[in-house]
Amino acid sequence: MTKAYLEISLNINDADRANAAGVYSKYKAPFLETIKGATSKELLIREEDVQVLHGFKNIEDAQNYLTTTLFTNDVVTGLKPYLKDNPEVKIYKVV
Repeated sequence: MTKAYLEISLNINDADRANAAGVYSKYKAPFLETIKGATSKELLIREEDVQVLHGFKNIEDAQNYLTTTLFTNDVVTGLKPYLKDNPEVKIYKVV
């Protein structure tokens, strides 16, 4: 059961969104299969930005994901060429 969400908002040019979506697709399965407490991962697109919404079993698992090799070495490195500025990271608790 999802009890926490990690939301990462990304400011990406329209021309780079397909490439950024490719990074999302590439790492979705490894995220769900290997990250402790992961329950879901969704890509949300709107005109202003792109958001990746990650579901977790608890807040601690969401916080810990941000320090994993999958996130720091793979996802961040893959997205870096497409980011216009630093992502906004928020963690929410489900009540």
